[in-house]
Amino acid sequence: MLGMTKLENMIGDLLRARGLKLATAESCTGGLIANRITDVPGSSDYFLGGVTAYAYEAKVALLGVSWETLKAHGAVSRETVLEMARGVRKALSADVAISVSGIAGPGGGLPNKPVGTTWFGLSAPDGEWAYLRQFDGDRIQNKSFAADTALQILIDYLDGNLK
Repeated sequence: MLGMTKLENMIGDLLRARGLKLATAESCTGGLIANRITDVPGSSDYFLGGVTAYAYEAKVALLGVSWETLKAHGAVSRETVLEMARGVRKALSADVAISVSGIAGPGGGLPNKPVGTTWFGLSAPDGEWAYLRQFDGDRIQNKSFAADTALQILIDYLDGNLK
């Protein structure tokens, strides 16, 4: 991964160049992605805001995630992160939205979703993408890895490199 400042600055440059506005929907990262984006002076030019929705109730009330999705797939799932990204994009009238939901640890892991399991979603006018990553750090490291990954996904999207 690139250094912290470099990722944030790259995102700002790319969003400005394309005239796009960004929103974030975070669970396991607890606002870390939004914090890092706003570390860049002038980020109000392209960052509309973020929603930290940790509990199921917050995901439903603030992001429009359906109870049915949460019951069927859980918070850490492709379906949930796509609904989170779609919901924050709509709520803040953003062009692009990134979302993250994962199991930071040390507890909370399940046999089919061990600690470090993290899903990312991106919603934009030209499509929606979801990615699964598995991190192998402690709680703080997993949150940092997740924020780095979300920022890199944004850069890949803005550069036209999402697959």
